[in-house]
Amino acid sequence: MRMKRLTAALLCVTMAQYGCATSSKNIATTYVTPMQYQAYDCDQLLSELLRIQGRISDLGGRLDSAAANDVLIAAATVILFWPAAFALGGTKQQEAEYARLKGEYDSISKALVMKKCAGYNAPTTEEGNENVK
Repeated sequence: MRMKRLTAALLCVTMAQYGCATSSKNIATTYVTPMQYQAYDCDQLLSELLRIQGRISDLGGRLDSAAANDVLIAAATVILFWPAAFALGGTKQQEAEYARLKGEYDSISKALVMKKCAGYNAPTTEEGNENVK
């Protein structure tokens, strides 16, 4: 009986490690070239930046919530019911979209700087992505 519990606990820990949703702060930005925005004027760039910023905030909140829930589920599975470990995880599709959106945000920010758009202050390094959330 003791060996079964140990095996179940190990399985749960492994599932929790590999099946959990990733917190938004741990998702790497996907590179998107700013050249795709070269035909946009400053108003279009600012509008697109705001649209993407809203989407990043929404999706980031959902990913962070899923990651927090997964930690609670993982803890409960080890103690109560190990088959629940298979319910862990956010979608990798959401994480990929979040990484792409962060890349688009960075690219639009660079395009705004390159076009010297009035009223836009470029964020410094990672500050841009942190301010989005």
